Amino acid sequence: MAKSLDLIRHGQSTFNATYAETGLDPFEEDARLTELGRRQVSETRAILAERNYDLVITSPLTRAIETTLGLFAGREVPIIVEALHREKLEHSCDFGRSPAELACEFPDLAFDHLDDPWWYLEVAEGVGIVAEPQAVFLDRVAGFDVWIRAREEPAVAVVGHGTFFRNWSGQSFQNCEVVTINL
Repeated sequence: MAKSLDLIRHGQSTFNATYAETGLDPFEEDARLTELGRRQVSETRAILAERNYDLVITSPLTRAIETTLGLFAGREVPIIVEALHREKLEHSCDFGRSPAELACEFPDLAFDHLDDPWWYLEVAEGVGIVAEPQAVFLDRVAGFDVWIRAREEPAVAVVGHGTFFRNWSGQSFQNCEVVTINL
């Protein structure tokens, strides 16, 4: 069965804004959208208004959830939270929050199926820095590919992250950019 995916990178986050300005990690876990990010979401919502989806899939990182809710709130489409396409953990903003904490903030979404923690969490020997190894990340990218192809819904929006999408699709994404992939 043919499947159409709209891949949507989250709007500008507080991490994106600071990193673009300074080139330094601001050490802000699970970054939220900036005011510009919320405007980007509003503009993209207008672009997607005429598109119909059978399913929306969002990463559990807050900037992706805020983007998802901004794009699809009020629409009759199921939204599921999936950690397979979370961002590669290499910066502070890529650390998540517990499913219980997310459920308190976003009570209309289900998080109880997520592991706690659902993000990569191993300390590299000798350096004490948590970073997802490339091989582990690429295994997750491959797992997402199998998972999304097995889904039965023909029209799906996937809200996620730049590094993940680039590794899965081979394309680079701007904040809140929509790229359609046909499987």
